[in-house]
Amino acid sequence: MEKEITIYDLAKILALSPATVSRALNDHPAINVKTKMLIAEKAAELGYRSNTFASHLRTRKTNTLGVIVPRLNSNFMSTVLAGMEEVANNFGYNLLISQSLESEAKERANAKTMFNSRVDGLLVSVAYDTDSFDHFSAFIDRNIPVLFFDRVLAHPQCGNVVIDNEQAGYDAARHLLDEGCRKLIHVTGDLRRNVYADRLAGFQRAMKKADIRTDDTMILTTDLSQDAGRSVAEKIHQMDQKPGGLFIANDLCAVTCMQALQERGYSIPTDIAVVGFNNDPVSQVITPQLTTVFYPGYQMGKTAMMAVVGQLNGTKPLDFMEPIILRSELMIRRSSKRSESS
Repeated sequence: MEKEITIYDLAKILALSPATVSRALNDHPAINVKTKMLIAEKAAELGYRSNTFASHLRTRKTNTLGVIVPRLNSNFMSTVLAGMEEVANNFGYNLLISQSLESEAKERANAKTMFNSRVDGLLVSVAYDTDSFDHFSAFIDRNIPVLFFDRVLAHPQCGNVVIDNEQAGYDAARHLLDEGCRKLIHVTGDLRRNVYADRLAGFQRAMKKADIRTDDTMILTTDLSQDAGRSVAEKIHQMDQKPGGLFIANDLCAVTCMQALQERGYSIPTDIAVVGFNNDPVSQVITPQLTTVFYPGYQMGKTAMMAVVGQLNGTKPLDFMEPIILRSELMIRRSSKRSESS
């Protein structure tokens, strides 16, 4: 097996001190540019590789940040990760990304892997069924920053980055009411998660303000999958009193439900108006285009990463008591504009 080239080998070949070679490879300002170029060229020629593991042992930093998300095959989460990666790269951090697949057990395993990989910080959007904070406690005990985004857990030593889901839910329901829909149905996800509980609270606030009583028949809890969208359409078709409007807590489920209703002969929005959530690209492909809530995923990723990097660098300690709340916006399109379709 071929011997690994070391700083000492480079120093001997170039008749320089190991300290000079080390500083040059780390771009130290005390070493002149000509010497740096000489050393860099020889290092490349001989296939020298920096011993980052040894460096990490000395500095107790890996320059790696862990990210755990529910699923990677989500347009929203892809935009979040893109925002995170931009900031991380700018500050010299690498990302170690894993998905929980909506399972607390998998999330626990991911967290353990991140901890054993000695990540400098952890960013998490929790799984559907996560009920415990226990698997993140080891990070807190070691003063490793933990920040939750989108789907969050409340903890006095962790930051949160969210949108105002309650207000977004209110705006969605209020819009449907303003379009003349009196009977509404809200299709939601697991109410243990803040995003769905808050959107439901906003929906209920809008209904209360309109003096419309809500009951269990108006709230359908699903996994918000495409199958769920089709199932919701079938339930609506079987109802004696059809709803005038649907507020569905994600776009993919909303689009699938719309398609299934249209296949049954319903006109959107004349028969049933529909509002989704996330502003995924699919919302503009469906006909009619889907009214939805713009969720600033890219900004959320950048903001979350800046908060963690700021804490690690000591430039901006996290305020654990107050979440960072980003602005969302209701994007009104044809799927809910009953006033224009009549």
